Amino acid sequence: MYAILDIDGQQFKVAENQNIFVHRQKEEEGSSIEFDDVLLLDNEGDIKVGTPTVEGAKVTAKVVAHTRGKKVKVFKKKRRKGYQKETGHRDHLTQLQIEAITT
Repeated sequence: MYAILDIDGQQFKVAENQNIFVHRQKEEEGSSIEFDDVLLLDNEGDIKVGTPTVEGAKVTAKVVAHTRGKKVKVFKKKRRKGYQKETGHRDHLTQLQIEAITT
């Protein structure tokens, strides 16, 4: 059984006992989150597609940790002008463990 759900504008394909990294959520570590924006639900070949969401479907997840992503370097350069600039950033992420997918 898997589901495709919408979390903060991004779509994720999730299954039970799977860990995913999403944008930082405001819940504390160890707490539980329910997502109602289930776009597609597959139960061993029985596929339900929502318009836009599947009625009554929920995904329950547990917040494992708040972390930061890998460092991304941004390098800008204009040739023959002597201009080069390097900056970077790290995304703030939340690790979720999918506990249950209910219909």
